[in-house]
Amino acid sequence: MITEYHSKYYANDITRLAPSGSGDQLSMALFDAAVDLNPHQIEAAMFALQSPIAEGVILADEVGLGKTIEAAIVLCQKWAERRRRLLIICPASIRQQWANELREKFSLPAMVLDAKSHKQLKQDGQPWPLEQPAVLIMSFHYAAKLQDELRPIPWDLVVIDEAHKLRNAYRPSNRIGQALRWALEGKKKVLLTATPLQNSLMELYGLSTFIDENLFGDPSAFRSRYINGGGDIGELRYRLADFCKRTLRRQVLEYVRYTARKTITQPFRPTDAEQQLYDAISQFLQDEESYAIPSRQRHLTVLILRKLLASSSHAIAGTLETMKARLVDLRDGIEPDEDWTEEIIESEEIEEELLDEWLADEEDDELRELTEPAKLRSEIENIAGLAEQARSIVTDTKTRALMKALDVGFAEQQRMGAANKALIFTESRRTQRYLHQYLEDNGYAGKVVSFSGTNSGDEVNRIYEQWLQVNDGTGRVTESKQIDVRSALIDHFRDHAQIMIATEAAAEGVNLQFCSMVINYDLPWNPQRIEQRIGRCHRYGQTHDVIVINFLNERNEADQRVHTLLSEKFNLFNGVFGASDEVLGSLESGVDFEKRILKIYQDCRTPDEINAAFDALQQELDEQIRSRMDETRQALLEHFDEDVHARLKLRLADTRAQLDRVGQRFWDVTQFMLRDRARFDEQALAFDLSDPPTRDIAKGRYHLISRNNDGQANDHGNFLYRLSHPLGEHVLDNAKGLYTPLAELRFDITNHPTRSVIVEGLANRSGWLTLQRLTVTSYETEEYLLFSGMDDAGASLDQETCEKLFGIAATVRQLEILPGDIASRIEAGARQAEKAALNRSLETNNAHFASAREKLERWAEDKVLAAEKALKDTKEQIKALRREARQAATLEDEHAVQTRLQELERKQRRQRQQIFDVEDEIAEKRDSLIDALQKRMQRGQEVETLFTIRWSVV
Repeated sequence: MITEYHSKYYANDITRLAPSGSGDQLSMALFDAAVDLNPHQIEAAMFALQSPIAEGVILADEVGLGKTIEAAIVLCQKWAERRRRLLIICPASIRQQWANELREKFSLPAMVLDAKSHKQLKQDGQPWPLEQPAVLIMSFHYAAKLQDELRPIPWDLVVIDEAHKLRNAYRPSNRIGQALRWALEGKKKVLLTATPLQNSLMELYGLSTFIDENLFGDPSAFRSRYINGGGDIGELRYRLADFCKRTLRRQVLEYVRYTARKTITQPFRPTDAEQQLYDAISQFLQDEESYAIPSRQRHLTVLILRKLLASSSHAIAGTLETMKARLVDLRDGIEPDEDWTEEIIESEEIEEELLDEWLADEEDDELRELTEPAKLRSEIENIAGLAEQARSIVTDTKTRALMKALDVGFAEQQRMGAANKALIFTESRRTQRYLHQYLEDNGYAGKVVSFSGTNSGDEVNRIYEQWLQVNDGTGRVTESKQIDVRSALIDHFRDHAQIMIATEAAAEGVNLQFCSMVINYDLPWNPQRIEQRIGRCHRYGQTHDVIVINFLNERNEADQRVHTLLSEKFNLFNGVFGASDEVLGSLESGVDFEKRILKIYQDCRTPDEINAAFDALQQELDEQIRSRMDETRQALLEHFDEDVHARLKLRLADTRAQLDRVGQRFWDVTQFMLRDRARFDEQALAFDLSDPPTRDIAKGRYHLISRNNDGQANDHGNFLYRLSHPLGEHVLDNAKGLYTPLAELRFDITNHPTRSVIVEGLANRSGWLTLQRLTVTSYETEEYLLFSGMDDAGASLDQETCEKLFGIAATVRQLEILPGDIASRIEAGARQAEKAALNRSLETNNAHFASAREKLERWAEDKVLAAEKALKDTKEQIKALRREARQAATLEDEHAVQTRLQELERKQRRQRQQIFDVEDEIAEKRDSLIDALQKRMQRGQEVETLFTIRWSVV
């Protein structure tokens, strides 16, 4: 059994604030993580914490390497250090996913803050809703809206997910980017993006300014130095290395098992009636003068109708009837609804976020005046006929093909040993309802669940009520019914249902890796959207190959070419990784790609025209994908060190050893502190707490996180025991405050279960030692535990020997007094250890300061370069004008040139003077920034003696 002296030392060691960049800085975070950590993730988290001065980093690992986990490790460490003003900004669709990951895998309290919850907090008497005892999560738009509330808060860390959305934040026109830059200025940030560089080096400049506007000069200086006329890529790579880290999937295959994608193409051949309907509606959509389709949103409306037409006859029939009703209103003189297209988007849940881009590009024409009543009547009759034609198709051919595809897919899952589960995506809620009913009626009764943006109805309410009962008291129930309903439906799919039918809006950001089959009932034209769909299941942590099923219309030439393009050019459906960042990154926008596809469907009438148009598009894509940006991305961001595997292997070994040490010490301290309150099960690393030390800690069985217990013990009365758990914090805080007076500790090496060569060398010897905690305050607070010891013969004991000594059980006997000569010798040894630690700290902080100073010097060079570049450009213009003056054909021409020349020469003189002014201004700003850094570096120090003992080894 350990003693109170062991407990005090262990508790201080586990919770000490290690210096930035040190190997044990992440001990608390890594121990608390209920995930199987990989070495590249640990290395990325350490990179984010490497400097106490830097204002942030970009973590740019390829898709699928767990950037969320990397950022969560950093958040967890900050929380463990009691630095708890933590903020995550991300797309609205993945806010809840972040909250779930933090709660379930890292035991971090997390709160999604939106307009509704913000208002509710104020009504509940909380005047500062951003001051919460939890990690706050909010969307880009809402964070920008709260910029005035965000700015004064001294955030300890801000994580920005999907950070490439802020690559244009330096532009004054970028409203959200500008608002967030201002709100988070000077705060430590971690930016997450798999695509930091897609189309232009200026994207890297934009991300850098979001971190710290003093990393580079202004945009013109960046362009002249790194873009125009063969920029210095080597220099840029050197500067990026300080704040941007990227790991490739192929570099970590030794540690991360990736499953493959397997494509199943399910062909179907529409009946003559279905083909006639398709041809008739296509002809109708190609009519440029239709009253049914508002000219203001024509292209968007046509896109939606084509999506619904490809989805199901039920989807298009309902929309046609809505169009007919709108035209009847127009005929009867009733003002038609101008937001009709938006209503379809909302009701059908068709890629709402991406379609905003379509609306932005549409012409703002007025509604067409009714000048041809006969044409209007004809259109009403035509649409009524088309709707009736669609209604007459009760079960379409593609639905029957779905039944075959499910049989094939489930058989393949059974062969692989995977659960029989299928995730079906559709672009229409009408199709979703139709498929749900059809599957229920044809062999899948009680096995189907629908997942939409609204999630309402009797079945959903029943699943939700059951989920509330099961999860009562587990901490999973939130204040938001909408969030809990989504969790309930996902859990129901995992535990009970066999098939989930999801719309685009519903499935954004959810993790469905327990399912290994994705069925694109409707295939979007946007490759980025397809990759996101498949990514719901094919992701880090998936244990089976993922089956991807697509349907192929054998009577539609354009559909076949789209399928070929998505398969062969984007490699979406096969292989280990799916679409690469480079290929998806070659698209400026998935929406632009959709527009190109729509134009082919609209403009091309014959198979030859369709094939020629797709050939041209394919050739253009080939050129984009092969563009020099790929080479630039590799040269700047991708590292091919020969020792990368060796380094990662070493990182993994070191981390495991460290975690084993932390885990053992935490378990030992807990046993000592709760010895009268709990019954311990050594084999299971668990204990039953019968007498909680405080009212806010529950009775029950607590499991220590270990490699044998992966964090799934979260039932009622069954808790995961972590450093950050209230009970864990109570145990450690009280152990650090234990009363440890002067005493003799007799360390029993004879009965120690394993060999300890260093301590065995001390057998039958005795002496004295003291343990002090040195706290150094500089850029950040650092803590050092310093042993100073000696034996009775006067020989000193080094730090490692004293640490090893406290790995041995001991008995305690109190002492009354410390001999004077011993006290002075221990004091002298302690001062020496303190001085050595201070020197190490100073050396480290000097290195941080030198790095920051170099960055500022380079920033100053960039700013001066911009001014010099402007002067150089003016000189070149003057030279050109002088040549033009010499070649002037008439006096009038020469006079005009001379006038412009005089203006440029005046400008040149002003610019020469401005260079001196700029240099002075920049030097002044640089010096003030350096002075500020030096002031922050001023050190304070405090030493506390934790205990002094006489030791003996028996």
